[in-house]
Amino acid sequence: MSRVHDLTLPLTREQVLDLRLGDMVRLTGEITVSIGLPTHKRLAQAIEDGAPLPVDLRDGAFFHLSTYVNETPDGPEALYLNPSTSTRYTPWMPTLIRGLGVRLVGGKGGLDDASAMALRDCGCAYLSFPGGGLNLLSRALRRVVAMNWTEYISQFRLLTLEVEQLGPATVAIDALGNSLYTQLHERAVERMPSIVGELGHR
Repeated sequence: MSRVHDLTLPLTREQVLDLRLGDMVRLTGEITVSIGLPTHKRLAQAIEDGAPLPVDLRDGAFFHLSTYVNETPDGPEALYLNPSTSTRYTPWMPTLIRGLGVRLVGGKGGLDDASAMALRDCGCAYLSFPGGGLNLLSRALRRVVAMNWTEYISQFRLLTLEVEQLGPATVAIDALGNSLYTQLHERAVERMPSIVGELGHR
């Protein structure tokens, strides 16, 4: 039976190991987001080169959530949060998971086996946010904490945001490397012959 976890960032390895496939999570605290391919490539290159990064993500969360930051007289305002497809970033995610020291990553659509192995090795979990969940997720926005790499368009910047009760998100790959996506794929492959057989007899 799935459980609901209300978590406050930063997290410990033990807290993340307690998350199981199918559990639901709501998050409060500071998260860092970007959907930029050049941003992921730049992060990975910095890790490989041992170069300093503008934000410390140890024990934190890095999500594939899109947002646009509007500059107002009172300061920057994030207008929305919308999940992006994580599989676009698989070439860099194992490096980022191992090099950033994060406890949570997430978006939608999952990650590949190499990323799942990195999650297992590092005590990190992948959260799946609801596709089309912009209105629900955006309610959690509280303020823009920091904007880095502002030479990119807003959605590609490395943005740190304060959120309250962000979610619900589903634990889709846990810190033991178990994956809902792998399980669903295996079930689909197992059922395919019978489905094809039924269609062939119509």
